[in-house]
Amino acid sequence: MSANQFSSGDVIADRRADYARMLAESGDHAAAAELFEQALEIAPDWTAGWLLAGEAHQKAGAREAAIAAFEQVMKRDRQGLFGASLKLAALDATPAPDAPPSAYVEGLFDDYADRFEISLVEKLNYSVPAKLFALVQSHGPFDLTVDLGCGTGLFGVEIASDTARLEGFDLSANMLAKAGEKGIYHHLGQADLSRTDADTSLFSEDRPRHRADLVSAADVLMYLGNLDVPFALADELLKPRGLFAFSVEDAGSSTDGFVLQQSLRYAHTQSYIETLLARHVFDLVALSRTDIRMDAGKPVHGILFLARKRA
Repeated sequence: MSANQFSSGDVIADRRADYARMLAESGDHAAAAELFEQALEIAPDWTAGWLLAGEAHQKAGAREAAIAAFEQVMKRDRQGLFGASLKLAALDATPAPDAPPSAYVEGLFDDYADRFEISLVEKLNYSVPAKLFALVQSHGPFDLTVDLGCGTGLFGVEIASDTARLEGFDLSANMLAKAGEKGIYHHLGQADLSRTDADTSLFSEDRPRHRADLVSAADVLMYLGNLDVPFALADELLKPRGLFAFSVEDAGSSTDGFVLQQSLRYAHTQSYIETLLARHVFDLVALSRTDIRMDAGKPVHGILFLARKRA
């Protein structure tokens, strides 16, 4: 959810914040930060204002001031809606969390749903759904595919004609609504893949464990650091010898596991993924390194994996 949607509750503070936004849009981030600070003198409990001030300080290169502002957000935002823990970690002020706050991710994609496909596909050359489908196509058709982190249904469109039944799960209700408009899913449900109790959403009397031939996670695992929970969920969803197809952003050899990037997404190493596959009793079937989208004019490098659950 954007901080711009929140008022301070004070007309004068809001006016100064509006001027600050104009300065930020023109590239004068230092002056914008000063005006945000003036607004906060009037409305010191304005959580979104502290976030805006922190972002302006960060863009102006004032690291310590940015950290101080994000720490104020942390004190006031107990749910983590504004993702201050990620922003502090990206500034090396705190260790990176294993996963972002669920409220932050849910709000981010609820706000993004209406422009998601235009932004990704038309502007950023997003290619994961088609490339992941190419990895699994020769193993189909499938009786049941469970699309984890289905978003607006871009991978669902690719797999729909090769699966008899298609289920989709996502944290964002607005993204699920967009997926529902495509008319290809037999069931859509809300699920938080960072939580061990996500199985309460994924399983029911009508949706038993070990029901799927294929579980997909296209461009969703980069919003989590530690992937033990989603891998365990995939294991619970799949029949013996079922397939797990997923993508990650490539951390290269910079770390032994995963790293939080300046984009506030996580990148993972091949060795970390292979360790998790072995832990959760999967065998690697195929791997493909590829560019998955553009970001700030540069390609984002990813790895696509196809793994099979052992019998």
